[in-house]
Amino acid sequence: MKHIAALQTLVTAASLDGEPSAAELDAIELEMPLIRAEVELLDAQITTLDRPVSEMDARRIRRARRRVMAARRDLTNRTITVLAGGAA
Repeated sequence: MKHIAALQTLVTAASLDGEPSAAELDAIELEMPLIRAEVELLDAQITTLDRPVSEMDARRIRRARRRVMAARRDLTNRTITVLAGGAA
């Protein structure tokens, strides 16, 4: 029986040992409103999995979708502003 082994070492093995850099933490912080909005939408959708959707559930899902869209819009606008050097 022959053993199969990788011929190359992992490229990212060294980077997995450390903590996130300041730039990575800043990126996460920038995306946090979108992450929260998506979690809220997912929570609203999960609550309706095992029962019929009531009017209150439908409103909650619509509001959560609007928050996700607004957070995506804001994140896109901030990203464009940063890429343009703040002169947008």
